[in-house]
Amino acid sequence: MKLKKVNALLALLAILCMLLHIGYSVFAYLTMYYDPLLKYVFAVPFMVLTCLHAVCGMITVFTQADGTRMDLYPKQNVRTVLQRVSAALIFPLLILHINTFSLLQSSAQDGQVLFILLLLAAEILFFAVVITHVAVSLTRAFITLGLLSSRDTQARLDRMIYILGAIAFALSLYAVLRGQIAMFL
Repeated sequence: MKLKKVNALLALLAILCMLLHIGYSVFAYLTMYYDPLLKYVFAVPFMVLTCLHAVCGMITVFTQADGTRMDLYPKQNVRTVLQRVSAALIFPLLILHINTFSLLQSSAQDGQVLFILLLLAAEILFFAVVITHVAVSLTRAFITLGLLSSRDTQARLDRMIYILGAIAFALSLYAVLRGQIAMFL
């Protein structure tokens, strides 16, 4: 159980860093102001915490029974399926996300419009996967840490988190894609 609590704490810290990273990215793209130092200040802690969270999560899934049988209760485990599938998709998309700007630059120089469109689609998918993972996982972290015990409160918080996640998704899509399209298409 200690590993699950450490993982939940890492998840909450990663979410905080994610919000800061999204906030800076939205600001940078909306104002077209870029500071390489600030990019790393907001991105590196997020990546480190996310990697630590992922490693703890994988260790937990593979070494500790969590009582979830996907085949017996598929409707009740939709969130668990979304949580695990989104987690699995984050890393390949993260590698692409980290390199998107330079790939967009070189694709624009070579006139590869189709590749630019595919990269933009991958960005949309990356944002959706990360926000989905956070949205289905946040209250579970609170439960693991003993900060939440009521199912009704969890349901209300989940609804608020889904709404805030949708807003963060829309805002980041608007700012980042608008900026990338303006620069590279």
